[in-house]
Amino acid sequence: MTRTILHIAQSSEAGVARVVTDLAAGQCTQGDRVVVACPTAGTLARTAARRGAQVVRWDAVRSPGPALPREVAGVRRIVDGVRPDVVHLHSAKAGLAGRLAIRGRLPTVYQPHAWSFDGAPAALRTAAVRWERAGARWAHQVVCVSEGERAHGAAAGIRCRYAVVRNGVDLDWCGPPEASAREAARHRLDVRVPGPLAVCVARLCRQKGQDVLLDAWAEVEARIPQARLVLVGAGPDRSLLAARASPAVGFAGAVVDPRDWYLAADLVVLASRWEAGMALAPLEAMACSRPVVVTDVPGAREFLPPRHLPFAVVPLGHPGAFAAAVARLLADPATGRALGEEAQAHIRRHHDVRRVVERMYSVYDDARRVWSGPVGAADQ
Repeated sequence: MTRTILHIAQSSEAGVARVVTDLAAGQCTQGDRVVVACPTAGTLARTAARRGAQVVRWDAVRSPGPALPREVAGVRRIVDGVRPDVVHLHSAKAGLAGRLAIRGRLPTVYQPHAWSFDGAPAALRTAAVRWERAGARWAHQVVCVSEGERAHGAAAGIRCRYAVVRNGVDLDWCGPPEASAREAARHRLDVRVPGPLAVCVARLCRQKGQDVLLDAWAEVEARIPQARLVLVGAGPDRSLLAARASPAVGFAGAVVDPRDWYLAADLVVLASRWEAGMALAPLEAMACSRPVVVTDVPGAREFLPPRHLPFAVVPLGHPGAFAAAVARLLADPATGRALGEEAQAHIRRHHDVRRVVERMYSVYDDARRVWSGPVGAADQ
């Protein structure tokens, strides 16, 4: 049976864009009509269209504010025009505007991609938690990408029908890297480094912790003077980070396809303060046979092979511990290569994006079973 699936996302860059694009592409392959509603700026509109989805414009900004009534009205118009069988809302803004617009009248799936209250300023955190608790009644399934993310939501009092669907990677995109892949990627990127290279692929913002990473990097440089770090991504903290970075730190800006940066790296790092339960960049790096070092956010331990935990997971907010873990692997390339090979095999076994697409169909079917048709006047 062909169905119409409507994805709505304000976040149109980086990890969310790749998750939505991969889902849309897989669903198009199954013969479904897939519509992606998103801002036209950013990569999502282009990549989703290229992979077969119909793209419609939804003008929305990142934070809640005076534009919210217009954004909610925009969702209503899109839903009325598309007439979807299921609506899949991605991240906080689409989750807010979409649930206010639809209010349970259609089978609705909400995927936080990190809980909104984690990124809210202290003055708004309580309000964000209250909204997530109230808005849960208008989602027939809430998709978390790890048990850690689900537990975090439940601990905040969000009572809903949870489904855990761990993030996946397009293995055809990653491909099995050849022995010469590192040097070939560095040549394509015109990267010339005298020693080991660490790479961070993430939006430049407080969530991703590049400031903590730079604090750690000063100690890494002291231990391994020839080591270099490249921050790949754009974001609001670019100028602040650039002002405090040493000459050993480069800024590559935003890229549509980060694969060459993973392949060029000896180590991929992510110092996040919080995550969407399972960050996509480490999964992609591991699929490219690269070892990773990440902070111990909820869900981080769920995507790593057990042998990696002593090497790869460090406490939150401890630049010294992060520096020690990074320096340990950069100084021991043989261990890094062995961990990378094991990581690639692990991703191929457990995180193929095709499994995510299959699992999401089960989520949609559950949402449709839970949905009981138009809601009553009390929810209008």
